[in-house]
This record gives sequence, structure tokens and C-alpha cells, in this order.
Amino acid sequence: MATIVYAMLTSLDGYIAGPSGDIDLPIPEEKLHQHFNDEMRRTTIALCGRRMYEAMRFWDSPEREIAAEEVERDFAHAWRETPKIVFSTTLEEVGPNARLVRNDVEAVVKSLKREATGDISVSGAELAAHLARAGLIDEYRLYLHPVVLGGGKPYFQSGLSLALKPLGAERLAQGVTLLRYAPADS
Repeated sequence: MATIVYAMLTSLDGYIAGPSGDIDLPIPEEKLHQHFNDEMRRTTIALCGRRMYEAMRFWDSPEREIAAEEVERDFAHAWRETPKIVFSTTLEEVGPNARLVRNDVEAVVKSLKREATGDISVSGAELAAHLARAGLIDEYRLYLHPVVLGGGKPYFQSGLSLALKPLGAERLAQGVTLLRYAPADS
């Protein structure tokens, strides 16, 4: 059985994007980027909401193969190799190594969880909130960056109430602290 993990870089005040909707968090430098590369490589399947998938399509571009930094080329390769399921009612098509799902989010994710092994990542706050309400997320990973955005898109969607138990903390590069939690009832 797979483990479903919701992991996002967030500000100290809990936002994954700033008030304008842009990701106003500092860009990961090499050491932190490598951590995310390793996480992507360990991911069996990536579940994406539409907005997050569209943002991450940057890594599908051929220009990423000739990026100046090796760590960026490495992430692009890991992203392209990881199978993706994109949940959207508005997209008409998705890119390589991705499958579009328009409905039955819970049924699809329950089936994946039963049939797959390893980590299934969740990207996108709305998708994560939907899965959290259904009790399908096994682990929450908050990568706290030492910045305050003062508003924007929160890691936890408004109205979502969860009891969590700590699994651990880890200091990473650029002053980022990884906080790991699981649902308290697991």
C-alpha cells in the first residue's frame, strides 16, 4: 500500500503563494533543490491539481535539458520520469507521462493507494484539502521558509480542521525547516 504525502514549500505564516497568486517564496538554491530532486525521485506517482500542474509543466520544456545548473536538469529528468495524474475539469489535455482525470477523485486515489507502493505525492492546496477531508492523506510535510508573505494561498485550506501528530522535524538549507505530521488517528 502506498503512502499519500502532501508536501509544499510554505512561508512561516502558512502560505504557499503570495497575495497576487505568484509563488513569492525564495527559489531553492542547489542544496535545497537537491533535496526536492531526491523527493521527486522517490515519488511513485504525482497527483496534481490543475494550477499546480500548469506551474510544474515548466519542467517538461526542452530548455530544461540544457539548463545552466545540473541540479535543474536533474529535477527536470526526475519530473518527466514520474507518472502524473492531473485532476481537472477544465484542461483538455496533459503532457507526457501524465493522465487526465475529470471526476471520481476519491475513487481514483483510493485505488492508487491500494495498488501502488512507495510515496504518492499531492501537489495543490485544493486537491490536498479534498483528499484530507476524505481521510486519504497519510503525511503532511511543511517546508517552512523563513519569510512571511502576509497573505495569499494557504497550505491548509480555510475551513479544514485536522488533528495531527508530529512525525519529526529537520533543518534544511536556506533556513528551511521540514515539519512532518500524520493524522492523529493513524
